[in-house]
Amino acid sequence: MTHDNPKTMLFVPASRPERIAKAFASGAEAIIVDLEDAVPAEAKEAARQALDDFLNEHDGPGIYVRINARGTTFFEEDLALCSRQDRVIGIMLSKAESAQDIDGVATACKPVVPLIESAKGLVAINSIAASPAVNRLSYGGLDLCHDLGIEGNTSGAETIMDQCRYQILVSSRAAGLLPPIETVFPDFDDKEALLARVQRARNMGFSGMLCIHPKQVATVQSGFAPAQEQVEWAQQVIYAAESSNGAFKVDGQMVDAPVIAMAKIILQRAQGGN
Repeated sequence: MTHDNPKTMLFVPASRPERIAKAFASGAEAIIVDLEDAVPAEAKEAARQALDDFLNEHDGPGIYVRINARGTTFFEEDLALCSRQDRVIGIMLSKAESAQDIDGVATACKPVVPLIESAKGLVAINSIAASPAVNRLSYGGLDLCHDLGIEGNTSGAETIMDQCRYQILVSSRAAGLLPPIETVFPDFDDKEALLARVQRARNMGFSGMLCIHPKQVATVQSGFAPAQEQVEWAQQVIYAAESSNGAFKVDGQMVDAPVIAMAKIILQRAQGGN
């Protein structure tokens, strides 16, 4: 089963195609087979061939493929694989830095998810988001910290990342894209910290997260689901709206059209929508 707006997008190395079926069994709504960071340069050709062989026999759900950046020696062959394989339903472009980068991928006629991983990408984000081939944005937090010259996993880095999230969110909304996808959380054994990151991303307008291990999937999905008290509040709002005209109050809070719209979104998320 494929999802237009997945909450969980789980990476699998292209060099290990036998893990793709296991990845789908994890419950992740989307699988990203990685030809970039997970595969060293000397192994990329073999990994690409292994993925091609797998897809020639694969009759299951479609997959996304993360390809190497435009301008690398691997880009054209990665793109050619994605173009000819019907089971590739989307392309994640590493280190997207310009609208021209997106144009280069759009020739595959597949939806593109650009990864913003540099200052150049942030500066060009509006033109990147405006491309008709793009359906949502994400970013690489570790690569972005490195490019900006800041130490990752510090309070300062988190402040800067919040500014980047803000830019990604606003550009996504202005371009009419799906809500953006939060970057990976590297410690897959710390469920409490992962849940806190997911809930923070949800509160900042993101609707999904990149995952690096199957054990992260359930935590991410639960983190993007609304809390029970939110659901109960939303139900009260919708019930009251059915018998009211104009603004009214629920639990002492003034309710008007924008609040009703938010209540509907919460109930949709509670039912598994996005």
